[in-house]
Amino acid sequence: MASPRELVAAAGLPDHEAERLLVAASGLTRVELVTVAEVSPDTTVNFHRLVARRVAGEPLQYLEGTVQFGPLELLADPRALIPRPETEQLWERVVARVGEEPPAVIVDLCTGSGNLALALKHSFAGAIVWATELSPRALSLAMENGQRTGLQVNWLEGDLFSPLPADLRGRLDLVVSNPPYVAEAEVDALPDDVRDHEPRAALVAGERGDEVLARIATEAASWLAPGGRIVLEIGETQGRRAAELFGRYDMVIEQDLSGRDRFGFGRLRLG
Repeated sequence: MASPRELVAAAGLPDHEAERLLVAASGLTRVELVTVAEVSPDTTVNFHRLVARRVAGEPLQYLEGTVQFGPLELLADPRALIPRPETEQLWERVVARVGEEPPAVIVDLCTGSGNLALALKHSFAGAIVWATELSPRALSLAMENGQRTGLQVNWLEGDLFSPLPADLRGRLDLVVSNPPYVAEAEVDALPDDVRDHEPRAALVAGERGDEVLARIATEAASWLAPGGRIVLEIGETQGRRAAELFGRYDMVIEQDLSGRDRFGFGRLRLG
């Protein structure tokens, strides 16, 4: 039998990745692993299997099975995109921006794993949160995450606003979305683990990449309350286009921590 340090050193992966896989294989925390002199045979077998899958290109978060998003630990698997740090930044900025005017009704479009919807429900406990998702597989993961966190979100299968109850029209205080925004021609340039393992439909919007953004821009006005906010994650080359599409919402484009256009913040004009 080998020690944790020996297994990590022999894995052929960056140490931080091998350490995370050893945590997943053993069920122990990193602190607990420090106190272990030798790893059990079952843990060793599980670890080598995970390492082989990582070397073959599977995303680390899928192999771990969970991902941290803000205050929440969520399930992660190939049914939905892995929540990204950029999307966590979006959640943080939404909370900071609307904290003094807590929204009563929130909708998350293209919810995927449910990360934005659940984090917003955690932040605005008094809000009624709705989340829509076209993929039944992704929606099943979101619902499992809802059960895991104990947070109440109304999950609906369908395309953008279409599955929402009709009586919500004109009443939404906040609409958020991390929609597909990759263009067909950009797919080959994606990292291998993203292109080959994460759901394509959650990544690719169409030939131009702005097709879903354009639909949201057209449809949102009839759903937002007067003064209601719309917040989006966008591609780094889409800032100017998003500002044009959402001109009626006076959208402001903001950058992520790398200085790239990434977020759009708009508000339906009063009157």
